[in-house]
Amino acid sequence: MTAIDLHQHLWPAPLVELLRRRTRAPYLRGWTLHTAGEAPYDVRPGDHDVERRIDLDRAAGTELACVSLSAPLGLESLPGDEARAALAAWHDGAAALPRHFAPWASVPAVEPDPAALAELLAGSFVGVQLPATQIATPGGWDAVGDVLAVAEAAGKPVFVHPGPTAVDGAPAWWAPVVGYVAQLQGAWWGWHAAGVRAQHPGLRVIFAAGAGLAPLQHERLAARGGNAGPVDRDVFVETSSYGAQGVDALIRVLGIDVVALGSDRPYADPLPALFGGAATRAIRTDNPLRALGVRSIDTRVEDAA
Repeated sequence: MTAIDLHQHLWPAPLVELLRRRTRAPYLRGWTLHTAGEAPYDVRPGDHDVERRIDLDRAAGTELACVSLSAPLGLESLPGDEARAALAAWHDGAAALPRHFAPWASVPAVEPDPAALAELLAGSFVGVQLPATQIATPGGWDAVGDVLAVAEAAGKPVFVHPGPTAVDGAPAWWAPVVGYVAQLQGAWWGWHAAGVRAQHPGLRVIFAAGAGLAPLQHERLAARGGNAGPVDRDVFVETSSYGAQGVDALIRVLGIDVVALGSDRPYADPLPALFGGAATRAIRTDNPLRALGVRSIDTRVEDAA
């Protein structure tokens, strides 16, 4: 069974070289990553070896891996020229990856260039990633309206991924378990509160890591006088960092049609199977294809054209 993983990270050589040239966070010294908010992190070089990744994916049944810039680095929010140089390094390197990979584009947080994004989305880029920190409020979603419009016009999805966070001496797990989850929940509720669907009726959106399990709070929303409305079949949540318990809870709230495979590899492995053959196929194959807006892996560029 062919699997499509919507959420992986792989640093191509141009991005690694740029991070090593930098003198302010984020930067690499050797393979130690320094960021503005988290403790130094020792990157494993093998995690970003292209051929090794392809071998790991194929062993897991993954035929297409959608790779994104690591938004917690904070490159999108750097000052103008710095952000553009960093994102250019990502786009140049990602575009040169083998066809096993489908990259997500990224845009500067300040003065994104709609025409440049449209050009990327007309090529090999599968959609555009936005840091959850940028859209964690209704006003944040309003501010990225031009970016959403470009993605909608291209028929490509928006991928909501955690952004930078500060841990202030907390343990290493604090950022992904507390900070990232809170960001994703903010982005989920910001989407609903801003009424983004009414403004962009054709847009598809994918929230990383089950949107921080924000859908499980819909009962609390109702108890406080809110209304999330009917399930939106074009708003997806992917499974990274969650197993059977978390995925089952999401399905109970949203149904299975909007739950899709994401792994966050190299930091976690993709789910091999869930709840029987039909559910496994839906989560690992059918739903990711629909989220990307394509009929098959082989036709992903033609379908989007």
